[in-house]
Amino acid sequence: MKNLLSLLLILVVSTWQSAACTTAVISGKHTKDGRPMIWKLRDTESFENKMKYFTDGKYPYIGMINSNDEKGEQVWGGSNSVGFAIMNSASFNVNMSDTTSFKDQEGKFMKLALQKCANLEEFEQLLKDRKKPMGLAAHFGVLDADGNVAFYEVNNQTFTKFDANDPAQAPNGYILRTNHSFTGKKDIGYGFIRLQTAQNIFYQADACGNMSAQTIIQNFSRCLKHPVLKRDFRKEFETVPYGQNFVNSGDLITRHGSSSMILIEGIKKGEEANMNTIWAQIGFPNTSIALPVWVKGGANLPKVLQADGGENCPLNAMAMELKNKCYPISRSAGYKYLNISELINSDKTGIIQKLEYAEKELFKFTELNQEKWRSKKVSKQDIEEFYNLLDKFTLDTYGGILDAKEYLKINK
Repeated sequence: MKNLLSLLLILVVSTWQSAACTTAVISGKHTKDGRPMIWKLRDTESFENKMKYFTDGKYPYIGMINSNDEKGEQVWGGSNSVGFAIMNSASFNVNMSDTTSFKDQEGKFMKLALQKCANLEEFEQLLKDRKKPMGLAAHFGVLDADGNVAFYEVNNQTFTKFDANDPAQAPNGYILRTNHSFTGKKDIGYGFIRLQTAQNIFYQADACGNMSAQTIIQNFSRCLKHPVLKRDFRKEFETVPYGQNFVNSGDLITRHGSSSMILIEGIKKGEEANMNTIWAQIGFPNTSIALPVWVKGGANLPKVLQADGGENCPLNAMAMELKNKCYPISRSAGYKYLNISELINSDKTGIIQKLEYAEKELFKFTELNQEKWRSKKVSKQDIEEFYNLLDKFTLDTYGGILDAKEYLKINK
């Protein structure tokens, strides 16, 4: 009996770890460039992810999917051609007395929303019209082309909206969620420490007027702070030479179970609705470069983000090779222990240090192109040419980080 209980506990723990995420919705009134944003740091046991362009609904859209999902039946974040975007995090303190077997429908529901919805009003109607029980236990972060941005806490029967543009609900212009709903059972769920970390770093960025895509991607998606221990591992180990320096990463925003990141910047009034910028780190965020895509660019996404059938994409494969170096202990609970010197060290040879050196140029180059594209309507060909440059830039960057054998194995 004791062994059975232990096994059940392991299964329960692995279940919530596999679906845990850290997420935010941010009002354009509080961002550096005046555009709303939604952000998802994805945790899942499906470590192999990729991006896909879809034309199977009312609106074309780009979504993040699991690589083995050959038909793209579930989407874990994305944006469509009319400026509607969505992502989610799982909630573990709702539906607690519900005995229905109909559940885990979040990926299918987000796909449906991208296919059909043009704005938050239509998304709310989709929720109202959905047959009950809905099979949902989540926070859905959404934005639209009119600058509306909100979280919806959803359970099998009802939903509650939290509006990031409402000062009464979001005095600092953003709302954060991990894996417990504010409308659910109190003190039940997961992600309390990650929420505390997110609250701290978002507050600091807002106070400095530095709420931007680059800040969120580089400082939040790769955050190495632990608020309970009051340690900033990044700052601490930037002064330590490369070596076997392990930390327990289980309560960090990005930990072993983190598979990817998606951040979607909305548009300003007068801009084309299909020009939401979708930033994606396809792979472990500490080892994956951030790349932008736009629905207007069509189906020819950067080759490093795509793969046919159930195959994995090159960027994810390269990021996974580097992640394995960060977590070299494969037995027992070794997955918790991160050799932080692989990411950050005083020799400046860490993976994060190399990626962010490259990303500084990438962000500048992207911003220059966006300024040009926004002053006149950009063509699909212009975006495709930009994607070709992104492919080369990505492969060149990883060619300088991975050893030759690993690199050639992935990009043969």
